[in-house]
Amino acid sequence: MKRLLIILLALAFVQLNAQDLTYYKQIVKELSSAKYQGRGYAYDGANKAGLYLWKEFSNAGVDEIILQSFSLDINTFPKKMQMSVDGRKLTPGVDFSMREYSPGVHGTFKLYYVDTNNFDAEKMFADLAKPEYKDCFVVCDFWFSYRHHKDFQQLWGASGCTNAGMIQTWNPLLKFYKAYGEKVTGKPVIWATSDFPKDAKSITVHIDNKFLDDYKCFNVIAKVEGRRHDSCYVFTAHYDHLGNLGKKVYYAGANDNASGTAAIVTLAAYYAKTRPAYDMYFIAFSGEDANLRGSEWYTEHPIVPLAQIKYLFNIDMIGDNNPVQYCEVSDEGMRGYALFERLNSEKHYFKALNRGELAGNSDHYPFALRHVPCIFFENEEGDAFKYYHTPYDTYENARFDSYEPIFKMVRDFVEKY
Repeated sequence: MKRLLIILLALAFVQLNAQDLTYYKQIVKELSSAKYQGRGYAYDGANKAGLYLWKEFSNAGVDEIILQSFSLDINTFPKKMQMSVDGRKLTPGVDFSMREYSPGVHGTFKLYYVDTNNFDAEKMFADLAKPEYKDCFVVCDFWFSYRHHKDFQQLWGASGCTNAGMIQTWNPLLKFYKAYGEKVTGKPVIWATSDFPKDAKSITVHIDNKFLDDYKCFNVIAKVEGRRHDSCYVFTAHYDHLGNLGKKVYYAGANDNASGTAAIVTLAAYYAKTRPAYDMYFIAFSGEDANLRGSEWYTEHPIVPLAQIKYLFNIDMIGDNNPVQYCEVSDEGMRGYALFERLNSEKHYFKALNRGELAGNSDHYPFALRHVPCIFFENEEGDAFKYYHTPYDTYENARFDSYEPIFKMVRDFVEKY
């Protein structure tokens, strides 16, 4: 009996100190399923996913869960999404996608191709003023139009040229974004792959947009009480994603960011099994893909004073297999970065940590601006990274190499910091 008790205690210890990869994968698979339609807004997928996370945090045994409501304005494309070139049908999400601020558009339109080899802005505008190009779509390489932004910006404004819209060509895989979808511009901007025909005559499009004004969403905040309440650790990840591009295409977002969201749920389950030294908060943000709206709201309405945060860990897009771990660190977080490097050197979580320049690319940024010590983890340039913001960011294309080392590194940091 004594021997059996020792074995059971040892197994319990292992359980308390081990990450749960099977459970982790289960959460990633659930969040990236069709049930949540890309965790966007038009079909309420983000809020449905938030309620799922509330249930999972509850099952994990946390002490408290708060749903922190906020609202945002966002443009969506939930219905018709059809485009053909000279009668050849294109596939949404694969052959074309929309700029997030675009209005809907219906009809058949002539095409005007910008001469990028002998570009003359005055000639372009003179051509577009001719009757034969009234209500046309202007076709141009994205990066060329970006470099000549001052010349091209009126092509998608409400006034100025009489063109109906613009097509910007990109190398595949085409991306889709929501960051600037808080308003709708005057004319549609369509992204198409670089193999878009170079001499087509016309396009036919039937694209619906739906602008959601004051859309209600929420952050999911779980708490595990520690022995001390004067300071806390915070673990964050965003659970929203891009939603739909028409009725048939949704962006599953397995890597971005079901992978990070699942990580903080399993961390909550781990810390709920034992009483940590400090209070632990696990915040699943909504509105990240809509320009960090959830984390901005939280930093303006914190549950506990931001000054009480000992360290914040933002986990985003770790569903990949690059052995070098990318990270960003706030100025105040640098006092803990040497510990991350030492732990990585001693325990070989990754071949190396690659610290980049702090940027407004995820939910750590509003905290960094408010002097919170924090670190951002994102696995870049692995096999799954190429599917970022495409319909191919699915559970099947996610990779799970980074989860265990991230879990262990964060856990070990908390123990020693």
